[in-house]
Amino acid sequence: MSTKPRNLVEERLGTTVSKPLIREVPPPPPPLQVVSKSPAPSATPQPVNVPSAPPAAAYLPTQLSPGPAQQPLLFECAWEVCWQLGGIYTVLKTKAPAMQRRWDDRYFLVGPYNPATAAVEFEERPTEGWIRTTLDRLREAGMGAHYGQWLIPGRPKAILLDHRSRFGNLHNDKYLMWKDHHISTDASDGEVNEVIAFGFAAAEFFRILTEVQPDRPILAHFHEWMGGVAVPRIAHLKIPVTTIFTTHATLLGRYLASDHPDFYSNLDKIDPDKEAAHYNIYPRFAIERAAAHASTVFTTVSEVTAVEAEKLLGRQADVILPNGLNIQRFTALHEFQNLHRAYKEKIHKFVMGHFFPSYTFDLDRTLYVFTSGRYEYRNKGMDMFIESLWRLNQRLKNIPDPPTVVAFIITRAATRNINVQVLQNQSMFEDLQNTCNQVEREMGQVLFQAAATGRIPTFQELLTQDNGMKLKRAMHAWRTSRQPTIVTHDMVDDANDPVLKHLRYRHMFNAADDPVKIVFHPEFATATSPLLNLDYEQFVRGCHVGLFPSYYEPWGYTPMESLAMGVPAVTTDLCGFGAYVERHISDAESQGIKVLKRRWQSFDQCSDDMCNYLLSICQLSRRQRIELRNRVERLSEMFDWTQLVQHYHDAHQMALERMNAPRSGSVEVRIV
Repeated sequence: MSTKPRNLVEERLGTTVSKPLIREVPPPPPPLQVVSKSPAPSATPQPVNVPSAPPAAAYLPTQLSPGPAQQPLLFECAWEVCWQLGGIYTVLKTKAPAMQRRWDDRYFLVGPYNPATAAVEFEERPTEGWIRTTLDRLREAGMGAHYGQWLIPGRPKAILLDHRSRFGNLHNDKYLMWKDHHISTDASDGEVNEVIAFGFAAAEFFRILTEVQPDRPILAHFHEWMGGVAVPRIAHLKIPVTTIFTTHATLLGRYLASDHPDFYSNLDKIDPDKEAAHYNIYPRFAIERAAAHASTVFTTVSEVTAVEAEKLLGRQADVILPNGLNIQRFTALHEFQNLHRAYKEKIHKFVMGHFFPSYTFDLDRTLYVFTSGRYEYRNKGMDMFIESLWRLNQRLKNIPDPPTVVAFIITRAATRNINVQVLQNQSMFEDLQNTCNQVEREMGQVLFQAAATGRIPTFQELLTQDNGMKLKRAMHAWRTSRQPTIVTHDMVDDANDPVLKHLRYRHMFNAADDPVKIVFHPEFATATSPLLNLDYEQFVRGCHVGLFPSYYEPWGYTPMESLAMGVPAVTTDLCGFGAYVERHISDAESQGIKVLKRRWQSFDQCSDDMCNYLLSICQLSRRQRIELRNRVERLSEMFDWTQLVQHYHDAHQMALERMNAPRSGSVEVRIV
């Protein structure tokens, strides 16, 4: 029997592909049964069976399938094109050069026109040929459109649709959403109004495009619910465009995971319609479900999200599209160890300014760990981060002469301003440093003059009485009897902040005898910050371990970025990235990636697991930590888009093969 590996398209379609890829178009999937809104008879859901993608190294470069004389065009449509809002912006921005290498000048991005962001991220260019004809017809119909380049690596072509010019027709568009797709919307929901306007604008763009280029294959890849309205519209109007829809995280899943401690265990028992109405997100949920069912190819970013999408949206994913990074952006070759040392020194300065007015500890025996991301206390695992550090604190207290661990929580929360005490400590530390620098210069001059005359200066000559008094005053003014604060800013709702409540519950107040110290920094790290004075990338490079024990994380860029910068990271098997690591990397922990088993273990068991891992890191020598960072940095190349973009190529190849398959444009669907 042949054991030759088959790619993801082969596994999905159940056929063997020889190169070049030439075979009959597979039959369309069975039609979906349209039912009313009333709950359908319950059936025992079957577990999702999404085949994993083989390692990127197993792929060989392939050409697109032979087809019509004109080569196909690919359009990626998303709300985040030329508009930095979240993780999808990073996906599109970092992936674009890899897409251009395959599609060349047949690759375009489509997004909404936002004058404020377009002025910074977009450069308008003259149009010609079919692009000019298509956009001119759009403008004649009363809708503005802009063609140019997105100012990111690769300078990909971008088309920005002025969706707000459709607001005069919004009432009719929303009527069609109800009439054709059974999605009713609230007139006061501004976000949904904008999403519908953009979706109808995109559908109109593709309708005109297919008239201008009637015989050309066109693929349109839509991302997330905010870019998904056009998918059911294209299907309903039978526009000859083949669609791919990617959900990066189901909207309903994000809400449910925040409220339900056993979200994954109870997926089978959830009524999506009821829960979407409960959270007042039904129109958004219905748009996402409509896009999933109406698309020719449905994809998600991870196996974790595929399970969730099948249960909540009612369609099994065709292809998994893991997210990658532009590793070249983070590459420092042999310099990355030097960068770690340089940025660690900057973190040292913050730590001295924050803690040393109250007490001191040995910075050479201090480890810096951190977590970061959106302020979702439970979903992002901040609860487990704090709990495991409390347990580590208890363990280290029983060890003679333990090292110090300073743990940072970097996120954005509602704050009033920087805490006055924290800012004052840093300001007085800077004054002390300036005084020492001045005394150092004067001592150096005295030392040089004495050495030039052939003698060794006395201590009194080196440190004059005046300079000694300056130092004493600066040191005395800096010292305080108060404990260092656990938060650097004044919070809007200090009493009910979940991170602060947990820290207070565990009495983690940065006492002098606590080996584990906490710094909650409720602002993202920037070089302009008067506290950390480091960009996020620089801050990460200066730390020793990144901890991201997420409970709900469809993919997870933060652990990937840590690895790309040579910093070991902790993730979980409920994180899409963690599940990918488990499947594709053997003995990941020895290479600097710890994957916690959150799916089947309790919160306490996982907290102990992470505590044990941190304790093992604390016991490493400096040389061992350097070797671990070297292994991490070498491994990071596996997550570059040059490797992972092949999964996107597979999805687009599948879409080309299904090009003539019928699609349903209806929304009210259930698998029965």
